[in-house]
Amino acid sequence: MLPRLRRLLVVGMIAAAALSGADINGKWKGQMPGRNGTREVTFTFKADGGTLTGTMADERGTVNISDGKVTGDAVSFSLETQRGKRTMTGTVAGDELKLKREGGQGNAQEFTAKRVQ
Repeated sequence: MLPRLRRLLVVGMIAAAALSGADINGKWKGQMPGRNGTREVTFTFKADGGTLTGTMADERGTVNISDGKVTGDAVSFSLETQRGKRTMTGTVAGDELKLKREGGQGNAQEFTAKRVQ
């Protein structure tokens, strides 16, 4: 009976770790592509369970993210910018965040942000 209980505990711990999501908390910097080249952006994220909140800052100012979600290593959120609503989806792998931006007035763009230590 005891070995079976151990197996169940291990499986439960692995499942809980997978559901808790990737560690996205903190600051991330990247070069976001745009119509006039790239610009440096800084994301500040806070995950609470599956909910993601935070901001994106660049030379134009700071905007809050909305509709933020974390599921495993997948993240998604929206931004309301001067050029319309943008949707970001991506994946976290260690200190790297691969994002795809869609919406607004441009085509979909992909870029990578790195965790700021």
